[in-house]
Amino acid sequence: MNKKVCAVIPAYNEEKTIGEVVRNCKKYIDTIFVVDDGSSDGTAEIARQAGAEVITHKINRGVGAAQRTGYRVAIMNGFDYIVQIDADGQHNPKYIPEMLKAAFDGADIVIASRFRNNSYKNFSFVRRIGVSFFSKVVSLFGGIEVSDVTSGFRVYRAEALKRIGRLPDKNWAVEQTLEAAIKGLKIAEVSVEMPPRKIGESQFSFGTFLRYPWRALESILRIAIFRRN
Repeated sequence: MNKKVCAVIPAYNEEKTIGEVVRNCKKYIDTIFVVDDGSSDGTAEIARQAGAEVITHKINRGVGAAQRTGYRVAIMNGFDYIVQIDADGQHNPKYIPEMLKAAFDGADIVIASRFRNNSYKNFSFVRRIGVSFFSKVVSLFGGIEVSDVTSGFRVYRAEALKRIGRLPDKNWAVEQTLEAAIKGLKIAEVSVEMPPRKIGESQFSFGTFLRYPWRALESILRIAIFRRN
């Protein structure tokens, strides 16, 4: 079967990095959808110039909302597999072929993990503890083994995405991965080296870490009670 593959890149004010990300992705994938989530800079135009198809949100709605838009467009256009990659340059597209292979071999979701190599050591102590904590939560309640649940570098089988409910606008990763695990989707991880982002600021801070356990609990309850079936 001829597999149709596209990439979805959520982007918010990433004009300094989006062009290079799109160009590097196009070495492996022909169709790139950049979802410009209400940027106030030149993100959309630079993405177009680099060869991406751009879908624009008029206001900033959050990365989960941008991903929902990207998934919908990809599925409507008949793509079988969707590569999701961040716009900040933290994710190296050279790993796309290896991640796609894992998907073609039967995984419904493939997660790029920096915890399967030593690149996780480049991140702050708070960040490492936070990711490890939420990964253990999802592993426990989902009955799977996942080491980097917050990673936004993923490959999806489009048919599998149709079984997952609506993503929250923010802090989407725990909820999506847990729901997929509870519904019996096959989740695989691939070792991917990731440096911390060099430009801009990460959304993961100490304040995020303090709030996230309550959000994770909310997600667990929502999945366990309302979305199990």
